[in-house]
Amino acid sequence: MRLYALRGATSVEVNDAPSILDATEELMLELLRRNGLQPPDLVSCLFTLTDDLDAEFPAVAARRIGLSQVPLLCAREVSVPGSLPRIIRVMLHCYGAEDHEARHVYLGEARRLRLDLEGAQ
Repeated sequence: MRLYALRGATSVEVNDAPSILDATEELMLELLRRNGLQPPDLVSCLFTLTDDLDAEFPAVAARRIGLSQVPLLCAREVSVPGSLPRIIRVMLHCYGAEDHEARHVYLGEARRLRLDLEGAQ
């Protein structure tokens, strides 16, 4: 087994709890699905939000989908002029097979963050 760090991001249209929770849940489920992961494979998860998102913690969505034993942390993303608004990012640490091909996931407007990753969308 090898330790991997998977990246992902998504966007929301408005700063409200349902939007943040639904978008985060979709992102996490897609990361788990594309990488064939189960909760016991996960080591930790770090979420960041842009300054314009403060209605809810993304970690609540992770708990909602059953990641209650995974250490979770939420933080503020660095505010860079001209960066995309209303973005939720995640770095997920997990164990996988030595030959696993990490599949990062970028959804919604966040797809624009990593156009270099073929298949990330």
